Amino acid sequence: RHIPPNPTLPRACWDGTITTIPPKICLDESDSVSALQSSNETLYCEAEAPVAVEKEKPARESSETDLEIEDTEKFFTTGQKELYLEACKLVGVVPVSYFIRNMEESYINLNHHGLGPNGTKAIAIALVSNTTVLTLELADNCITEEGILSLVEMLQENYYLQEMNVSDNDLGLEGARILSEFLQNNTSSLFSLQLSGNNFKEESAELFCQALSNNYRIKSLDLSHNKFCDKAGEYLGQMLAINVGLQSLDLSWNHLYIRGVVALCNGLRSNVSLKKLDLSMNSFGNEGAAALGEVLRLNSYLTYLDLSSNNITNDGLSKISRALELNESLKVLKLFLNPISMDGAVLLILSIKRNPKSRMEDIDISNVLVSEQFVKILDGVCAIHPQLDVIYKSVQAPSAKKTLFTWTNPVKLIQSYADQNKISVLDFFRSLNPSGEMMMPVGEFRKAMIQQNKVPINRYQVRELIKKLGEKTGMVDFSFLKMTRS
Repeated sequence: RHIPPNPTLPRACWDGTITTIPPKICLDESDSVSALQSSNETLYCEAEAPVAVEKEKPARESSETDLEIEDTEKFFTTGQKELYLEACKLVGVVPVSYFIRNMEESYINLNHHGLGPNGTKAIAIALVSNTTVLTLELADNCITEEGILSLVEMLQENYYLQEMNVSDNDLGLEGARILSEFLQNNTSSLFSLQLSGNNFKEESAELFCQALSNNYRIKSLDLSHNKFCDKAGEYLGQMLAINVGLQSLDLSWNHLYIRGVVALCNGLRSNVSLKKLDLSMNSFGNEGAAALGEVLRLNSYLTYLDLSSNNITNDGLSKISRALELNESLKVLKLFLNPISMDGAVLLILSIKRNPKSRMEDIDISNVLVSEQFVKILDGVCAIHPQLDVIYKSVQAPSAKKTLFTWTNPVKLIQSYADQNKISVLDFFRSLNPSGEMMMPVGEFRKAMIQQNKVPINRYQVRELIKKLGEKTGMVDFSFLKMTRS
């Protein structure tokens, strides 16, 4: 029977057919017939990129995506909600009410929603023409390779989405292949990709590294909780030697061991872009620590390094410590849950003292029990480097614990000073920043608080103050005090 045209859909779709669409993303002929029997309207599953973004589109006959509009004269007018509801109807899934309520927000969190591949497909269809969502969370939704194909085809048309989390979705080798093909030809705005817990093995690592050897758009990549071993370390090292875009890489909870980390370090020595590296829970021991020590001697770009729980002893730590005597870039070093004694901890902080150009701000050895002697040595180090904070387990002396509980709340001290000088607390904090802005890097804030002479405060109180002010992404933000006046 004849179906009357739907005025809200482009003329290219009025005949109820889409002829050049890959079966993974579009409805096949049987789906279309079924849909026509239940509705007098045909869902238009594609939408063109927003007119504000200029991009030359390939000819229709050579296109490999179904997310194109043939009729450029008529702009897609169906509302975002209506489009999503129709997509859900045709793929046979229940609409997600949270998505409907928030599809005009910049952040969408659909983690643990049980979407499956079809539910993900409906989301992808709705996001093709979306211009507001910048961050999309889809962890733990069993989207499989079918769902990831829908997402990457959406990304070929969406120029606004910047961050995507598809962790814990059992993507496996086929999912890695789809993602790597996308990354090789990535023209989207995506710069952050979380792929944790997807059962990726050595073959997947090879695919990703081949793609990232030429892709410099991805700045942050999370590959934690996968099954990468020593061969993956070789692929990653080769990629890092030539990649100049990646700034953050999470490889925690893998199986790199000694050979994998040593191979990784071979490429990391010459890398000029990576700033943050998480290698926690990889069991590479002292040999891996020695290789990383060599990296720290040569690499002047890495600022954050997490080596927690890697069976590093004082011997391995000594290699890292010697490198820190020369390193001028590292700011954060995490060594939690390594079998390090107080002697190793002393060696570590003395290496910072010997380096007048050290930029170290945070050291985490919070499982190491220290003595009052260690604290005295640390006081001397912090006198030279006031931006430094070292977190250790506790001090082996009851007097130290008693002193801890007699400290005055730092906020009360600052408030008292502000009241006495008839200024606001915000004015006090802004006076610490030469630019007068209401945000400061943590290290600069800590240094300014220690060096100021208006409010008597020690580094432990400064640590508590930073927690109260809400440290986020290495920045202290006191803008919430804007309305607070004395």
